[in-house]
This record gives sequence, C-alpha cells and structure tokens, in this order.
Amino acid sequence: MRKNVGVIGLGIIGSRVAAHLREKGFHVFVWNRTVRRVPNFVGTPGEIAEMCDCLQIFVSDDDALLEVANQLTSALAPRHIVLAHSTVSPHSMRAAAEIVERRGARFIEAPFTGSKMAAEKGELVYYVAGDDAALREARPILEASSKEIMVIGEIGQATAVKIATNMVTAAIVQAAAEALALVQTVGLPVEKLAEAMRGNASYSETLAMKLPKMIEADFEPHFSLKHMLKDMQIASRLGLSHYIELAVTGATRERLLEQMQRGYGDDDYSAVARKYFPDVRPASCEEADLELFELPELVPFAVVQPHEEGPQEDEPGSSEPEAEAGASAPAPEFAPLSAGLEEPELPQKKNDDTAASEETPAASLPDESLEEETQPRRSVS
Repeated sequence: MRKNVGVIGLGIIGSRVAAHLREKGFHVFVWNRTVRRVPNFVGTPGEIAEMCDCLQIFVSDDDALLEVANQLTSALAPRHIVLAHSTVSPHSMRAAAEIVERRGARFIEAPFTGSKMAAEKGELVYYVAGDDAALREARPILEASSKEIMVIGEIGQATAVKIATNMVTAAIVQAAAEALALVQTVGLPVEKLAEAMRGNASYSETLAMKLPKMIEADFEPHFSLKHMLKDMQIASRLGLSHYIELAVTGATRERLLEQMQRGYGDDDYSAVARKYFPDVRPASCEEADLELFELPELVPFAVVQPHEEGPQEDEPGSSEPEAEAGASAPAPEFAPLSAGLEEPELPQKKNDDTAASEETPAASLPDESLEEETQPRRSVS
C-alpha cells in the first residue's frame, strides 16, 4: 500500500518531487502559499497533515520553515513523519524539529544537493538526519526523487554539510568568473578557458555546467543568486559563531550581494560574472532604478525560540524550495533574522582582535519564481 504524501512548496524542486512521487504510485496532496492549479491542491498545511502521514516541506528560508512547522502543529500526531528539505541555519532546523516532536510526530532533516535538472531526472542527493526508524519508513519517499541518500548524523548536522557544499560550489563559480575576465583581458577568446579546463585536474560537474552558460551570458536560474547569497550568509554567521575565518566565503558573498543589489536575485548565481562583463545587462535593468542596501553589522547566530502555537500572521517568507514556487513577490528586502531570536553571550577568546565584518543578514526572501527569461542572451566574449 502506498501512503499519502503531502508536498508543501511547489517551486522548482517541490513541483518536480511531487511529479516523481506520483510516477512511483504515491497519492500526493500539495500546498503552496500561492494557489496553483494542480491536482490535489489543498487549502492549508494543516489540511495536508490531516490527509497524509508523510509531509515533505520545500520552503527556502528559516522564517518560512518555522512558520510552516507551526501551521502544522494542530494536526500533527505520532503517525506523522515531517521531512524538512530547506537549507537554513542548523539552529532553525533544530527549532523546527522541536516544534514537530513536541506533538509526538517524527522529524527528518533532509536538505538536498542538485538543482533543476537533477530534480527533473529524479537524481537529487539527500543529506539526512533523524530517528533511524523514521528514516527507514521514509526512505521509499526520498528514493522517488533521488539517486542517493546520505545519512549524516544528528539534527542540524546534515544542514551544516549542505551549507559547506554550497560554500565550495559558490567559490568555484566565483573563481571561474574571475578566470574568464583574466583570459579576456589578455586578448584570448573566453572559450579557450573552457577548453583548457576540460583537461585540468580541478574540472568538475559544476564547471561543465556553468562555464558554457557564463560564456553565453545565459543566467536562466537553476539555483537562484538570492538563495546562494542566503546560504553564504548562513555560512558566514556560522563561521563567526565558531571563530573560524571564512575569507573565501566572505568574498564570494560580497560578489553575490553586488548582483543582488543590482536586481539580479532571480538569476542563476553564476550571474556573478556580470561584475566583470558589465555590458551584459537585461534591457529592463536601469542603473537609475538600482536601490543599494546598507550592510548592517554581522552578528553570530542566536538561539531560536520556537514560535508560539496558535494563529499565525500573514504567509511566511519564501525558502529554497517554496521560493521556487513562481509567485508574484515584492522586491527582495534584506532584514535581520531577528524575529524570535536572542543573541547569546559568546565566550571570550584571548588575543582575538579580529573585527566582525559588514554583512547583510539572511532575510525573508520572496518566492523563487524561476520562470525562464525572455530577453535575448548576449555573449561575454
């Protein structure tokens, strides 16, 4: 017997996961904060919990995950397994687990790697943590959209691994953008770099996918710049809270922020190449219309206090997965993740005179409406 499965968040990943589940014979019910004309769309997350024992949450930031967890609480029971796929801070993941588990339900942390193409092929890789029995029960659901399920450890640790992998990925693409600029500056066609890299020991699937797109200035989003910026923000704050200098991550975050400020948050994160090829701009993006953000002081993560149960305010901010949900959303606005947070006292470290850098905190970001661009592409060469 196939169980009913609920999918919350119908963006780039969530919508494709729902399709794979149906192909595998599961009965799937879905919810998205923006109404979608799709089969078995229900009115609230609570309604999904009433109909489904297993719930997959695809929303893309801390606030959205905690909001959805609170919306589910009134309907949760020991029969439920909640799988959280958002890339958020580890302490927010633990807070969501606490909200779910105090209702007797079971919680699995399951961030994933793999963007739009991997989701379409059912080849995501899940990093999972949680109760062993719950993992065994939920494995067929995860297998429906994945090629690998990697068990990591305790709640919060799988998210840390996901953030760490994105640190490497973002840095690779930033380095590739700089390399393209250097090659062009010395008078060579940028295609020569792609040709040279194919025989280089550092060549990777990321470069194989991103370099040709960067050369063609094709920034159709597979993983949006605004979400990679959010992940680098999480990484920077984690590093600060543990007294780890993350120089490369910090520099990459700044380049992402520059492009976010210029209105490219919905483009693929490889749009960092625009810094070096400023003539590559959509016709609709006017310099006069740019609104640059001031960078508040960087602060470490604080302890998240779980939301009170009961009526919630307006719809949650988006997140990696639901953010993929193609909604009409306001312009990105960076605000501190301060709601429900208290700043802890950090232990003093002797002889540590490293000042905190300036940074924009992770924010409640708009839905990751990853529609294809219609403007013509221009080559950086």
